[in-house]
This record gives sequence, structure tokens and C-alpha cells, in this order.
Amino acid sequence: MRNDAGAPALAQVAAFVREHWFKLLATSALVLAPCFWHRRIEAGDLGSHLYNVWLAHLIERGQAPGLVISPLWTNVLFDHLLAGLAKIFTIHGAEKIAVSLAVLIFFWGAFALAAARRAPWFIIPLLAMVTYGWTFEMGFFNYYISLGLSFSCLALFWRGNRFERLLAFVPAPLMVLAHPLGLVWLVAATLYIAVAEAVPQRRQILLFLVAAGVLLLSYFYLQRHFVVDVEENPLYIFTGADQFLLFGARYKIVQTAALIFVPASILWDVIRRRREPGVWTAYAVPLQLYLLVELGVILLPDGIRFPGHPAALALLTERITSISAVLLCCLLAVMKPRKWHLAWLSAIAAVFFWFLYQDTAILNRMEAQVERVVATLPPGQRVLGTIKPPAGSRVLIQHVLDRACIGYCFSYGNYEPTTGMFHVRALRENSYNMTDGDSTASMEDGSYEVQARDLPAFQIYQCSLTGTDLCIRPLEEGEDNDRLGIHPPK
Repeated sequence: MRNDAGAPALAQVAAFVREHWFKLLATSALVLAPCFWHRRIEAGDLGSHLYNVWLAHLIERGQAPGLVISPLWTNVLFDHLLAGLAKIFTIHGAEKIAVSLAVLIFFWGAFALAAARRAPWFIIPLLAMVTYGWTFEMGFFNYYISLGLSFSCLALFWRGNRFERLLAFVPAPLMVLAHPLGLVWLVAATLYIAVAEAVPQRRQILLFLVAAGVLLLSYFYLQRHFVVDVEENPLYIFTGADQFLLFGARYKIVQTAALIFVPASILWDVIRRRREPGVWTAYAVPLQLYLLVELGVILLPDGIRFPGHPAALALLTERITSISAVLLCCLLAVMKPRKWHLAWLSAIAAVFFWFLYQDTAILNRMEAQVERVVATLPPGQRVLGTIKPPAGSRVLIQHVLDRACIGYCFSYGNYEPTTGMFHVRALRENSYNMTDGDSTASMEDGSYEVQARDLPAFQIYQCSLTGTDLCIRPLEEGEDNDRLGIHPPK
């Protein structure tokens, strides 16, 4: 895959852009469509990110005593991007622009990584699905951007000359500013690729076993030195296609279709081209990387609690499968394209995005309800919200309250200022936010016992079995905050 003898990889990229600029623009426009099909982008933590940018503006103007901005070196790139854009545009305009940039970084980074021998236009429907998969819908945009940058850098390393391989690490500080896991993946993958290229292919099995041994040692080290959380769901679902399991059981249709299409089409391609020179070599390293990432899914914990940090680095299993999904796309890109590949992937993507459009439309209507009910309060009130997702959903939706409060009320149970892992932090004495993670967790669960210091405060709760009807009421000292909540069955 290296390109020492040919034209530099960056020169080939420039030529590719000149030749296909219209197709690139058209594809980008299509990929960005879900960012604009509703008034608001529904993506889990996005509402919290936007709300905390607004809090940061209040802090800068001295209007939120007890809240401070803490200088952090990681997990803040997306927030800085939002804050900078919000000073030029409205905060909702900043939302559209920042998320669109994140989508393009991730999508084209994955596309570049998959472009092993040819531009993989036929897998664009699948890449688009991965782009709007679980990681996007949870709103983990710092991690999302870091991964997108790592995919681009890994593509340059994989196919670049010696100088370009050094250039691949230039964006490393930007990756760390977004999320360190992107750089961890880049370093691990580049090291594996470099060694795999240096040894004969028949000995790559030894390299694979050594890498698997490192993962096993990491498992024992983390178990002995840290408090770790174990994934509750069965690990066999985390193949990369789990990125398509979002708001309910019907997404299993999409997951199952993808799990049938990917191995069946690869097997068909291998059988048809088994005597073609270079076929096995082209599949070898992407397959090894995919299997190693999946081994990491099995061995690594779902969460790690570091000393001195009140919040854990959580949902690692689910996050890692974003990499698995992109590596599946890399494997598909090795195939010789057939018209039926594009047809089947387009059909699967059509079902996925139709489901996604419907479910995010429901969330938009719920958020509009939140805006209406908080508007019945005087400005500046403290509001708590226990808004649980529909049955079978793997996506959290409680942050619709955060965005609805921007400019009008305070989302008193917002988790970010309590964790110490974001740029806004709540001091012990403040009137705008809870100050510890246990309180915010029990508030979101609905079991928080209201204290006198919390009042006056109001509760947004689900008031029908559908889970989509929302009501508001004043809270009283000593009661559980979601005492009247009616939630969809699990």
C-alpha cells in the first residue's frame, strides 16, 4: 500500500479533487442533508454542548457566579469551535456549521482510509450510515472529530512516502484537543501497518498474535490498577453494525441486512478473484486490523475510572465500534465494484435514513414542547428534566431540555459542570447547577430527593405512556424529582 515509488499521496489527492470536484461537492451536500432536515439537529449530548457554550458566555460576562471556565487540554475542540462560531453567528447557526464540519471530517476521513486501490464510491451509502451511527447520535462530537482526523492521517501514512508519513502526525495536537482516543488509535494502527509491511506476509500471523497479546496484557493491567466498568450488553452484537442500532428494535432490520451483505459480498468477491494476483494481500491488513479492534471490544472495559476524576471514561465498547464499522468499509472497498453492491447498500441506507428521519422528527416535536412549557415560567428559573428514551433505544434524549433552556432558564441537572471533564465547572456555592455527579445521575433517573437549597425549581416529566408528551410542575422539598413521571416500558 505504500507509495514510495510513485507520485506523492498528497499530489494524488490534489489531482483526484481537481478531477472529481463536482462529485465531491454533490456527495458532501447529500451527506449533510440529515443536519438540515429538521429545525434542530438531534444528537444526544449536542444539546448539552450548546447549553454549556451559552453558560460560558454568561461566565465571561460575570452573569453566572459560582460557575467557572477551567482550562483543559483535551475533550474541548468541538466546544471551542461552537463558542467561536457563536460569536459570529447565532448559537443555533453555530450548531449547524460546527456539526456539518464534524460530519465532513468524519465522512471524508473514512472515505480516504477506505480508498486503498480506487475511490470507493459504491460504499458511500454505508459510509453515510456509519457517519450518522451511534457515535453521532449520542453527540460525542469531540471523539467523533478526533476519529475523523485519525482516519485521514492513517490514510496518508498507509499510502504516503516517507516524508508524508511524518506529515501524518502533524494534526496530533488537534486530535488530542478533541479526544485522546483518536491519537491512541492512530499510533497503534500506524505501528501495526509499519511492522506488517516490514515482514513477509506469511509471518503476519505472528504479528497479529503479538498484538493480541498486548491487548490481553492491557486487559490484566487495567483490571488490576483501575476501577473498570463491564459492558452489560452481550459482546457479540458489537461488530461495527451495532452503530446502526439507534432508537428502537426496528433498527435490527438495518443491522441484520448489513451483517448479511458485508461477509456475503466479500466472500463472493474472494471466490471470484481467488486467482487474481494481490487479492489476498489487499484484504490482509484491513482484516487483521478489524479483528484486533474486535478483540479490543471483547477485552477492554466499557468504562475506566481514573483517580482524581469524578466521572469515568465511559462507553468505550460502543465508541470503539465506530472504528470497527469504518474498517468493514475498508474491507468492502477492496472488492471489485459491482452494480448490485451499490443497489443493495443504497436500499439498506434508504431504510436506515427513513427510520432516522422519523425518530429525530419525534425528538424535534418533543423539544418544541419543552420550549413551550419552560416559556410559561418567569425567566431565569432552575429546571430539572427526567426524559427517558423509547423502548429499545440505545440513544439518550434527556439533553433536549438543555438546548431549550438556552437564553431563558437553567438546566439545573446538566451533568457537564459536575464532571471536571468539560470547560464549564460548577463550584460548591452556585445557584445554576448541581455540583456532584451522583446528584445529576439520580436526577436523570428520577430518584433525586429535592433539597431546600434547590428551590425554587421545576420538573419536566413525561406525562403519558407514549413518552412523547411532556409536562412541567414546581418541585417541593423532600420529594423525588420525577415522582409523577410516566415512562415507556424498557
